[in-house]
Amino acid sequence: MTEIAISAARSQLGDLVRRAAHGRETIALTDHGHVAALLVSPQVIEDLEDALAVADYQRRKAEGTLEPGIPMAEVRRRLGLEQQ
Repeated sequence: MTEIAISAARSQLGDLVRRAAHGRETIALTDHGHVAALLVSPQVIEDLEDALAVADYQRRKAEGTLEPGIPMAEVRRRLGLEQQ
């Protein structure tokens, strides 16, 4: 993780955002030596959210607390994907 002071980041913001977005690099913005914010790629956040959803599903499955699902045929019907 790259750390940069907020005062120094001002003049480099466009470059820092591109590095985070395209290089999947995490940029820590510091204020008086303490991390105040992070610049991260949206893909990193999406990957973390996906991993969290899978972990939650696995936990509920292990606990036996999963709600009953919707049959695939019903999902296809609701989405208008049924073959005519």
